[in-house]
Amino acid sequence: MNPADTLEKRTLPEQAATGAARPPWLGYALATALLWGVWGAFAGLPTQNGFPETLVYVVWALTMVPPALFVLARSGWRVRRDRTAVGYGLAIGLLGAGGQMVLFYAVKAGPAYLIFPLISLSPVITIVLSLLFLHERTGRMGVAGIVLAVCALPLFDFNPGGAPQQYGLWFVLAIGVLVAWGLQAYFIKLANTRMDAESIFFYMTASALLCIPVALAMTDFSQPINYGPSGPLLAAATQVLNAIGALTLVYAFRHGKALTVSPLVNAGAPLLTTVIAMALAGAVPGGYRLAGIGLALAAALFLALQADDSVAPAESTEGA
Repeated sequence: MNPADTLEKRTLPEQAATGAARPPWLGYALATALLWGVWGAFAGLPTQNGFPETLVYVVWALTMVPPALFVLARSGWRVRRDRTAVGYGLAIGLLGAGGQMVLFYAVKAGPAYLIFPLISLSPVITIVLSLLFLHERTGRMGVAGIVLAVCALPLFDFNPGGAPQQYGLWFVLAIGVLVAWGLQAYFIKLANTRMDAESIFFYMTASALLCIPVALAMTDFSQPINYGPSGPLLAAATQVLNAIGALTLVYAFRHGKALTVSPLVNAGAPLLTTVIAMALAGAVPGGYRLAGIGLALAAALFLALQADDSVAPAESTEGA
């Protein structure tokens, strides 16, 4: 028998195993993009119906509870309670929830059409930190996908029309949200090397619930509030997609590189939101959004095709 044939036969199972290791992160990342894309298309309806954004936050925090209970039940109700787990878990949760709170103030102080494109660049923070401190690397197709995704993100919400805006408090707040959410994604990946995903999501849920009093304090109850089905019930129906997406994102970071997961999710979700919004409105988007759609599709293709040599991190069971 030709030695080369023997070597090929021996390496085929290894290649199959390597190929089989790639779908978990990709599947979770695509699931997150799908869930967040659908959520994004309908998330604004409760607010349009007279249900305040601050109360939408309260509903979202409550919808985090069922997914958390589900994964905890599957893991035998084990939650890491050492200082490392609590520290990482609360940092992740408070960065996400705190960013959302700051966003409430930002959109009241400045133009949404400039704020959201700016915030959409949060994966840049995640990518830079992952390169510097996690030493993550990717191939040429991965690099091309990352660049295209980062270029696509601001185009989905960019609106060059309107009067020139002065960069005041809203700009500082938007930068704060950008940094918070970029750091959150980085810490999710970092925490996955030190603790189990179920504990991470538990602390994310706990942090969201802890911020409910802040959201209630920010709510103007003197204004009319829609407590009917088109208010809190519709908010729950949409926000549960957001909550489950947050869970699948934790698993995506667990099995894949932050370098590729973050841009894929953050480009894929607004892409789907735009497509759904187009279909519902029966309208064709402008040139900027069309460019964003094209770049996002190309980015998703490159990131999905890039071979991923990352290995799921081993869980640390030692307390700090």
